Amino acid sequence: MKKIINTPNAPAPIGPYNQAVLTDNTLYISGQIALNPESMELVMGDIKTETKQVMENLKAVLEAAGMTFENVVKSSIFISDMNNFGQINEVYATYFDSDTAPARETVEVANLPKFVNVEISMIAVK
Repeated sequence: MKKIINTPNAPAPIGPYNQAVLTDNTLYISGQIALNPESMELVMGDIKTETKQVMENLKAVLEAAGMTFENVVKSSIFISDMNNFGQINEVYATYFDSDTAPARETVEVANLPKFVNVEISMIAVK
């Protein structure tokens, strides 16, 4: 049985999807971009600021499902420019213990929703 997870502490979906779906003990979190959940405006100062907003949005969805970043087993990072990888990784790393960090891939893509620079999705397990 699947349970839909939505929280006002993360941006509302901008299409026909939900923030996350919990099935059994596995949480599938939709890709998050740097939208401020209150204003639904993009937070686009620099790549570190943008990445921090993405991670905070993911944190809010995890919390709504009763989880933390420690529950994350897989991350998918999509970036518009691989030259930003180092700065994105610096921010991303602050949310995980390197000894127990999840599996991950990082992929450069041509375009992302609203032409942002980074989008991250996650899978977490209780």
